[in-house]
Amino acid sequence: MEAVKRALNRISVEQIKLELLGNAYNSSSTFLGRLDPRTLLVWYMFFAIVPWFVYNRTILLGMFAIMVVTTILSRVSPYILFILCLGLISQVGWLFLLSLFFGGGIESLLPMLTLTLKLSVISLASITVFSSLDPERLSDGLSSLGVPDVFAFSLSYGYRILPTLLEEFHQILLSFRLRGQRPLRHGLLYWRTSTYYLRIIVLVFYPLMLNTAKRSRTTIEALETRGFTYGLNNPKVKKLKLAYLKMKISDWYFLSGSTIYIALLFWFGNQYPNLLY
Repeated sequence: MEAVKRALNRISVEQIKLELLGNAYNSSSTFLGRLDPRTLLVWYMFFAIVPWFVYNRTILLGMFAIMVVTTILSRVSPYILFILCLGLISQVGWLFLLSLFFGGGIESLLPMLTLTLKLSVISLASITVFSSLDPERLSDGLSSLGVPDVFAFSLSYGYRILPTLLEEFHQILLSFRLRGQRPLRHGLLYWRTSTYYLRIIVLVFYPLMLNTAKRSRTTIEALETRGFTYGLNNPKVKKLKLAYLKMKISDWYFLSGSTIYIALLFWFGNQYPNLLY
């Protein structure tokens, strides 16, 4: 119990903001972060789509294994992994309780295992890629693959501004706490304190959205002043911007190794489809 309390005391909005900044802007120090963004995006598209059409648990388990390896290589923040595990466990838990309510038994866990493996593979692939690409390289990689430039920029801008929004949320939350009165007693199972903080979070939402709208307008005006729309519609500017993208030997090794692994995995899965039964 004391270990849990010490762990909870280390969690703060400031710490989460630093972790997000580290994931967003410290990707070049990892092996996957040094790859071409197009390589990671093509690799991600496979693992984001194919698992939905696979029902062989052996193949899904093999995909999950390679996702664990790539997640370790990309040095993902433990906070993000904790949120992922919490979401998967809670989803499987309420589905299992729902199946018990309608007369199911322990055998209903096996189909849920298939769904959990699929969601785990797709989620870990997303975390791996977005932790290995900073906002600028993500936008350039999408643009080079033919994605509309406006969409690519919007995605990278939302990714870039997330730590800023979290910091602003923290400042507004502190201002509400300074002007409010915290409950003198926690109540049973801390229900008074929980209600107090939930109410503050709802109140923080409105000024946060207003400040975000103001910030977005300022950003648009600054971009237009610097010729953003002209550069967006000019092929020469786009070619110059994407000139640094180049497929290296490490990119081909990564794609070739992944292809060979997936081919062997499908062969092994067809030979032993009931490995998890």
